[in-house]
Amino acid sequence: MKRFCSLTKVIVSLIVIITLYACEKNSKLDFSIGLIADCQYCKVEGEGIRKYSKSNGKLKQCVAHFNTLDLEYTIHLGDFIDRDWRSFDSVIPTYNKLQSKKYHVLGNHDFSVDDAKKKLVSKRMGLPSDYYDFEVKGWRFIVLNGNDVSFHAHAKDSKEYNFAGVYYEEHKITSPKWNGAIGESQLNWLKITLAKAKENSEKVILYCHFPIFPKNVHNLWNAEEVIEIIENYSNVQAYINGHNHEGNYAVKNGIHYLTMKGMVDTEVSSYGILSVTTDSLFIEGHGREVDRSLVIRK
Repeated sequence: MKRFCSLTKVIVSLIVIITLYACEKNSKLDFSIGLIADCQYCKVEGEGIRKYSKSNGKLKQCVAHFNTLDLEYTIHLGDFIDRDWRSFDSVIPTYNKLQSKKYHVLGNHDFSVDDAKKKLVSKRMGLPSDYYDFEVKGWRFIVLNGNDVSFHAHAKDSKEYNFAGVYYEEHKITSPKWNGAIGESQLNWLKITLAKAKENSEKVILYCHFPIFPKNVHNLWNAEEVIEIIENYSNVQAYINGHNHEGNYAVKNGIHYLTMKGMVDTEVSSYGILSVTTDSLFIEGHGREVDRSLVIRK
């Protein structure tokens, strides 16, 4: 009886191996992307798990690794710095050594600079706009700005800062004030962009600094509103973000919600390589980041 059970286990294992091999063989690699979240550099040693001053060294190691790969592009998911305008002078030259195309998402800490320089952050980071989109091989990538309505991204007592106060009170928000929301104009742009992508039969991945699902203290103030919009489009495959340094993952109505772990935390780095295939999104984690296999819905 024991020999029979052992033989059965061997047969089952072989079937699993053969099935996985067949799936991998039939899944054609289209392109790969470098993913980094929360480098969060500043010239401060930091306490506990936050190692701010070591982030540029970890970023250099990551860039060196990425430059050995054939990446379509690399994207940093926000909080490139922790504070101080001069922090950009250290990490921007490091990031610019990437041989692939490179993009940024705006994080809340990217605006931890003097009020007079807050409107210059996007330009300093080389963004074409606070939010934007681009196409790669039949995929539409949408980069959202979750600091649109916020207290940190605007000079104190400015029109935008005061509007954030009204928004926060009128919507009875309990989420921390260091989060933010996507404003009405950007939401309208998002709907138009998603509709065009669907019309052109493009699959979609969205990037933002702030998560929207599952429920978490780090989520956008209007997370549910954004979820309602993107769930109307069956071509949306994933929403990828940073901000919550612990990382997170959930799937809802066919959309994968992935929070990448923060590079700044601990002595060990954290980043990932996203491989886009005909039927899956594979995350190869490095350092603290974990491997994942996410099925693309048809």
